[in-house]
Amino acid sequence: MASVAGTTSLCLTSVSCSFKHTQGRISSANSVSLPINGNSFPSLRLRSAPRFRVSCVAKPETVKKVCDIVKKQLALPEDSTVTGESKFAALGADSLDTVEIVMGLEEEFGISVEEESAQSILTVQDAAELIEKLMEKNA
Repeated sequence: MASVAGTTSLCLTSVSCSFKHTQGRISSANSVSLPINGNSFPSLRLRSAPRFRVSCVAKPETVKKVCDIVKKQLALPEDSTVTGESKFAALGADSLDTVEIVMGLEEEFGISVEEESAQSILTVQDAAELIEKLMEKNA
């Protein structure tokens, strides 16, 4: 999400945007339509597509530990490939498996993962980044 602050606030997402409690539309990456105070305005055009990238790369050793725990919890063969980009669902994990993985991570790293945070974990990298964030917070 990108936000532009001034006397009012405008938030852009890939789906919708809002301006003073009025919903607008993003029709493409370069076009935004906003109704303001009941008046419709033509689409606003951006000169170039906004590019925002937030990256929190976990340490390789954390990713490796998470990979090992995922392999163990899912009873995957030793020669199976699990990387940071591996999605739990693609590895065959269902919701119960994911809960067990999170419990294994909590035990291994001495952390406590809130349910909201656990639901946002889709990949090994997501898990590793959350672990490091929680460990830093607890330190």
